[in-house]
Amino acid sequence: MAVAAMVLIPVGVGADVTIRKAVADNIWEDARDVASQVATRIRDGQVIINPIPPHDGIDLIQVVAPGGRILATSNAARDLPALSPVWPDPETRIRELVSCPVPRSPCMHVTVIRASPAPDSPVVYAGKQTPAVVRSRVLATAIIIQLALLIAFIGWVAWRIAGRAMRPVEDIRTELAELTERNLSRRVPEPAGDDEIARLARTANRALDRIQRAVQQQRQFAADASHELRTPIAGIRAQLESGRLHPDDMPDAIEAALRDTDRLEAIVTDLLFLARVGSSEAAAREEVDLANLVAAHVANRASRVPAKLDLHPDIRVEAVYAQLARAVDELLSNADRHAATQVSVDVRRIGDEAELVVRNDGQPIASVDQERIFERFTRLDTARSRGKGGTGLGLAIAREVVDAHGGTVKVESEPHGVRFVMRLPLAGAPRPGCR
Repeated sequence: MAVAAMVLIPVGVGADVTIRKAVADNIWEDARDVASQVATRIRDGQVIINPIPPHDGIDLIQVVAPGGRILATSNAARDLPALSPVWPDPETRIRELVSCPVPRSPCMHVTVIRASPAPDSPVVYAGKQTPAVVRSRVLATAIIIQLALLIAFIGWVAWRIAGRAMRPVEDIRTELAELTERNLSRRVPEPAGDDEIARLARTANRALDRIQRAVQQQRQFAADASHELRTPIAGIRAQLESGRLHPDDMPDAIEAALRDTDRLEAIVTDLLFLARVGSSEAAAREEVDLANLVAAHVANRASRVPAKLDLHPDIRVEAVYAQLARAVDELLSNADRHAATQVSVDVRRIGDEAELVVRNDGQPIASVDQERIFERFTRLDTARSRGKGGTGLGLAIAREVVDAHGGTVKVESEPHGVRFVMRLPLAGAPRPGCR
């Protein structure tokens, strides 16, 4: 409305001025024609009819001699003094003006023409009373009212259009306001089309999908963690209660309790490690030679089966050394645990990525389980025993570490075994999602 007022008010003022000027010019033009006709008759020596008949709406006509004596007049101007004191000189024979000869009476638009250049030439005055639309405030008032109505209409239309355009945003806001952690299944309404608001709604729903999945994963993780932690705690309690009831068996009870404590400590340590993955600052990263890292781990760990190495040198990645070392160790431990006779480890360059492949000749993994094994506390049937299956967090740790470093890790079944493929950006190469 403010913008409309800034535009329309000058237009209204211009319209008022233009209308007033057009009315005045029209009166002066008609008056000039009438006065010219009377002046022509005077120059031609014709007798001027008195009273002078009006013509073209010009009803105020006077012929005035030098000295102010009125020679002829129209009926409308009979009782008026000279319509104007202006007396044109021989060089400027025509004048157009607004005259108010009678006080407290309406003014008039008058055209003044000198009949001839002769010193004794009479002057013809012709005009009409200024119209009420010009001399009063009627025109300005009408324009103001029209402008006010037009500005109000523009404001109403803009309000309706803006309201209709922003209604989907209000619906989205209302739906988000009612969203709680106990009811994450709600979604915002998606308007039809492909404008900005429709894309906003779809993006919001995709974000809500991710939030719902994340919350569900957290709840499932809390349930799984509680179950995993409760098992060793229950074992420790059972062993201690058995030792209290049977003092002679106390050494065995203490030994069993210590084993369960070790398992409990391992689970808590892995959970803390998972919580810290990805939280390190970028400055904590360093260039790591992946081949050297793998070779050191294979040489320093006690393996159940031999490992065959094929390591290409000088393949460097930017990583938090301790985290990457843990991910590599988890992949090697998993392969060693499930291998039948042999483990092979390859490190090579694939384009702008470093690739680590860990193979074992154990039992293949079904395709339905190839993503599930990276979930926390997941154990397949062949490794369900907690005694040999670890904490159930090893592959989850490897996936979290690789994701935090902008890489990928996946498992692929082969006819006679399984291979894990880990890829990381080479040092200096852009990581996915980074600039």
